Amino acid sequence: MAARAMTIFSAATFLFLVMDPFGNIPCFLAALKNVAPERRNRIVARELFIALAVMVVFLFAGDPVLDVLQISAPALTVTGGTVLFLIAIKMVFPPRDRALEDVEGEPFIVPLAIPYVAGPSALASLLLIMNREPERWAEWLGALLLAWFASGIIIFASGTLARLLGDKLLIAIERLMGMLLVAVAIQMLMTGIVQFLDAHAA
Repeated sequence: MAARAMTIFSAATFLFLVMDPFGNIPCFLAALKNVAPERRNRIVARELFIALAVMVVFLFAGDPVLDVLQISAPALTVTGGTVLFLIAIKMVFPPRDRALEDVEGEPFIVPLAIPYVAGPSALASLLLIMNREPERWAEWLGALLLAWFASGIIIFASGTLARLLGDKLLIAIERLMGMLLVAVAIQMLMTGIVQFLDAHAA
């Protein structure tokens, strides 16, 4: 995140990249492989709404938790940047033995809602956004809804997109998103360090 004020559009774009819907396409297809085709859309919709509920709760409940733990804004920014950097690196350089969940029966909450949609990186990003300017909570909620809706459209169309784009193009898109997130993570680390130095120089 840049030092300048984040807009609702930039926040939504950031959250969309973190949710990584294109990278989740093979994961969703693998997890739903044993589910009857006529039930897949209903399950995807249910899991998306569960993920949204978790993220909304985290958006509003995360800041009081940070206050209780006495975690400073610079520490949170550096931590979030570090976590995001590690996740982005895995998107750019996915492990060769990347395992896909083969769920028996119908998946419920795990792994579709959590961690595929509402994963650690998305929850940490929500904490960071809200912690910076909590008075703009309505904008952050709107950004979350935009990112979630865009991700949901891609996930609903996962079967069609997988056939049209193919594995190679999906991997290329995920790596491009990962490269963008690397830049965001580095900016977050730099911002956190500057905040820390400014706080101790005052």
